[in-house]
Amino acid sequence: MAVEEEGLRVFQSVKIKIGEAKNIPPYPGPNKMRDCFCTVNLDQEEVFRTKIIEKSLCPFYGEDFYCEIPRSFRHLSFYIFDRDVFRRDFSIGKVAVKKEDLQKYHGKDTWFQLQPVSADSEVQGKVHLELRLSEVITDSGVINHKLATRVLECQGLPIVNGQCDPYAAVSLLGPSRSEAKKTKVKRKTNNPQFDEVFYFEVTRPLSYTKRQFDVEEEDVDKLALRYFLQPRENGGKSVKVEELGSLRLNIVYTEDHVFPSEHYTPLRDLLLQSANVAPVSASPAHTLGEVCREKQEAAIPLVRLFLHYGKIVPFISTIAHAEVNRTQDPNTIFRGNSLTSKCIDETMKLAGMHYLQVTLKPIIDEICTDHKSCEIDPVKLKESENLETNRENLRQYVDRIFNVITTSGVRCPTVMCDIFFSLRESAATRFQVDQDVRYTAVSSFIFLRFFAPAILSPNLFHLRPHHPDPATSRTLTLISKTIQTLGSLAKSKSANFKESYMAAFYDYFNEQKYSDAVKNFLDLISTSGKWDQRSIETPIMLKEGFMIKRAQGRKRFGIKNFKKRWFRLTNHEFTYHKTKGESALCSIPIENILAVERLEEESFKMKNMFQVIQPERALYIQANNCVEARDWIDILTKVSQCNRKRLSTYHPSAYLNGHWLCCKLSADTASGCTPCTGGLPANIQLDVDGDRETERIYSLFSTYMTKLIKMQEACGSKSVYDGPEQEEYSSFVIDDPQETYKTLKLIVSAVQTLEQQHTKYKRDKFKKTKIGSQEHPIGDKSFQCYIRQQSESSTYSI
Repeated sequence: MAVEEEGLRVFQSVKIKIGEAKNIPPYPGPNKMRDCFCTVNLDQEEVFRTKIIEKSLCPFYGEDFYCEIPRSFRHLSFYIFDRDVFRRDFSIGKVAVKKEDLQKYHGKDTWFQLQPVSADSEVQGKVHLELRLSEVITDSGVINHKLATRVLECQGLPIVNGQCDPYAAVSLLGPSRSEAKKTKVKRKTNNPQFDEVFYFEVTRPLSYTKRQFDVEEEDVDKLALRYFLQPRENGGKSVKVEELGSLRLNIVYTEDHVFPSEHYTPLRDLLLQSANVAPVSASPAHTLGEVCREKQEAAIPLVRLFLHYGKIVPFISTIAHAEVNRTQDPNTIFRGNSLTSKCIDETMKLAGMHYLQVTLKPIIDEICTDHKSCEIDPVKLKESENLETNRENLRQYVDRIFNVITTSGVRCPTVMCDIFFSLRESAATRFQVDQDVRYTAVSSFIFLRFFAPAILSPNLFHLRPHHPDPATSRTLTLISKTIQTLGSLAKSKSANFKESYMAAFYDYFNEQKYSDAVKNFLDLISTSGKWDQRSIETPIMLKEGFMIKRAQGRKRFGIKNFKKRWFRLTNHEFTYHKTKGESALCSIPIENILAVERLEEESFKMKNMFQVIQPERALYIQANNCVEARDWIDILTKVSQCNRKRLSTYHPSAYLNGHWLCCKLSADTASGCTPCTGGLPANIQLDVDGDRETERIYSLFSTYMTKLIKMQEACGSKSVYDGPEQEEYSSFVIDDPQETYKTLKLIVSAVQTLEQQHTKYKRDKFKKTKIGSQEHPIGDKSFQCYIRQQSESSTYSI
């Protein structure tokens, strides 16, 4: 979700690798060890939690977390907690990175010292104040000064243990005074309205001038100011930082400022014509891959943009055909980290995620739950384990996974089938003597880069919430290796294994039926346009967890209260239960979900609420945090987006006390007053923001502008000199210097135009900035830093 900002949409996202902690202080008891977990927080709102690592003072987590950030924030924080024998959680320490400092650590593995956690340091929110300084003449003629401090409101205060009952304390401090006055307590709100005034007598120094009150040129007699709340000084106990340990993190924070769509037309149109440029190495999309440091940087926004506009298949087909024609040995086809390989990888992740879940999730869940021993390395075998039993356990798992994969061809997404068809045809045409190349060209992606990695690291493909424990991870490694080899159709498969125990285990699968099954599967998924994505008979669990729901009013005289329930979503139904594992209290068939939308906070004075709209009523639900609310809305929308009776309008607020709070209509059946925002069509090509991806591509071209210039020079050098290529230009693929040079000129022109628009926006924003306003409160260092950085930047001139 974007944050609107003066005509722009601002998208924020963060990708985090939580590595490990070390030197956690020992537990003060005979055991010494701790059971620790780590949380990720936006300010004080928890959005992710790792699994618990038991009995360790140096816990290794190895977990990845990605989320779109749907609101403004000041700190990205990480807390290390210890869970005791009574299942109580105690904070050990924290890492808090200011928003303006995130770029310092961008993409780097960094060790952070854990800092102490205390009530005085856990601060968030802002306060709206009005100050009035007036002169009062007493009966004796003496002039006194009074400072009237009006506390109007606070916003975004932290909710601790589900509660927030705030009051404000106002103190006037000085060398010989420390007056403090308090407002009334406001119950059950983190956005309290106080509107109370406190008076303090003050003495101005003889040398007083208005300029001493550092408030620009405004008269201090009356000021409206907004401040970010700050931690109290010297709060909490004195703790040596080095005694709390440290945490290794890798943080990638991205912020995209997206203009209205028409600003991107020149660059977007240029990119979308890439498949029609001959040769394709002279196209804008291929050029992006040439100048980026990593091909993955270019592939991610390119694939999303081409998917959005329905041009992914012709683009990938064209660059794949060019790569195949440059390949000399059929055994090395698509084995490098080329732009083609990275684009197909990214397409499979986007288009194939549901296919992957439907195919692998049930068996992966079973493996992670059952904890059957599958170690077949005699050196690693435990005394209590039997080698033959372990081999049989592993063989059964491999057989079952192999079968679910090779019988899943009918569900392979159409866009993937079309790409595989193109790969097969290009490879078969280029290497006509090799009869197997039509299979290996496809298997190098579907097995090597799709199924095998998903089995190896199910948490990275959303098949499991956390990284598996070491024993299960070892089982998945052995399965992944075997599946990868089965899918490769290698001539001598046992030779693929360095380990003798793996070669011996693979003898189980040296039957012709396995090769035949792989070939039949590959034939099926590389048949263009023949198969559509279909629903399957077996329900697949897509998401589950505790949330709070409001009674739907199914009983005529029931009380509409709020209760915590276990929610479960499959591809067939959305249900809630009293607790996990119990029978459903309510079941909503997917076809009955007409819309899924956010619910305005004013409805029940509760944050992170959304509504699942059905033919008869709406189900109001509160998620645990803003990221989880977004995730539930997204996945519920996606599974119900093909419903024929989906609504086009909805009510953003609840129906209470005989009327809709949003439009005041009294009929509970009244049509919605606001257009639905979640009406994503079934085609994945539109489940992307095309303008945001074009902005990202612009940003990459802008970052690598010096390489674009170098590439222009390389084109000139190749055109003029028909001799050995200069070493500094040898990294670029330039098949047609003149055509490539034309493309580069068009790219530079489009990038410069967008650069000028960004510069103008930053300059105008700087002029309009008023420190102390609601948008930019005093203490908002993140905004001040942003303005400073942007004002120092300049346009490229070429």
